[in-house]
Amino acid sequence: MTKPIAPGDTISIHYTGKLEYGDVFDFSKKDAPLKFTVGTGQVIAGLDNAVVGMVPEEKKTVTILPQDGYGYREENQVADFPKANIPPDMEVEIGMRVNMLDQWGNAIPGVITDILDDAVKVDLNHPLAGQTLIFDIEIVETGLEPNCDCCSGNCGGCGE
Repeated sequence: MTKPIAPGDTISIHYTGKLEYGDVFDFSKKDAPLKFTVGTGQVIAGLDNAVVGMVPEEKKTVTILPQDGYGYREENQVADFPKANIPPDMEVEIGMRVNMLDQWGNAIPGVITDILDDAVKVDLNHPLAGQTLIFDIEIVETGLEPNCDCCSGNCGGCGE
């Protein structure tokens, strides 16, 4: 009998992520399941928790509330960005996706929600913030070598 999945296990899954009303927002490709190490924060908490106890080839559907998904929408994550800081050759429009930089130079994705006289309003909330998510999950494989950042996963683990 196969051991149930536990935190620290590296697994691969096929999944379909849907919004509460059935619209699909993401899915794994048949030939490219999602590989992650359970309990390490590589995926949203609700998905991390949902696979614990499952075994290979097991399937289930889980409902993930916002606090275990992408969090709740926060109005303080909507900011005015001065038009003077926009490159002159860049045309902006409502709904346009942009990358803002934080104080350390990391990209933060956002969406332009309004264009004012001297600024653009950018929503930095995750697009799925505040949403209840439904995931259909199938465990493809367990007992895999973990991904690592030091070598793009090509070294067989970071115990080098």
